[in-house]
Amino acid sequence: MGYVQEARENHVKKKVEEALRSKMKQKALKECGQYTSKYAQCASGKTISVVWQCRKQAKELNDCLHQFTNDAVLEEMKKDYMLQHSGEGTAANLA
Repeated sequence: MGYVQEARENHVKKKVEEALRSKMKQKALKECGQYTSKYAQCASGKTISVVWQCRKQAKELNDCLHQFTNDAVLEEMKKDYMLQHSGEGTAANLA
């Protein structure tokens, strides 16, 4: 029974982490909207040339996105999640 319980907890943890990653990406895209627009404007009507003609805009967008989507941000979000849900988990473990 212990193995099944542990497997369920790991599955829940993976689901929570996936949800947190998704939330992190959404926030990054929202915060970096101006850079996304600049890149889209530059890329409009281009094909292969977008690689070198929009290099500056792509770098700005990537730099901005990286501020909001890195391991440190994810770990902080995990801590916040655990703090918010710590009471629920301990009550379940005591029962």
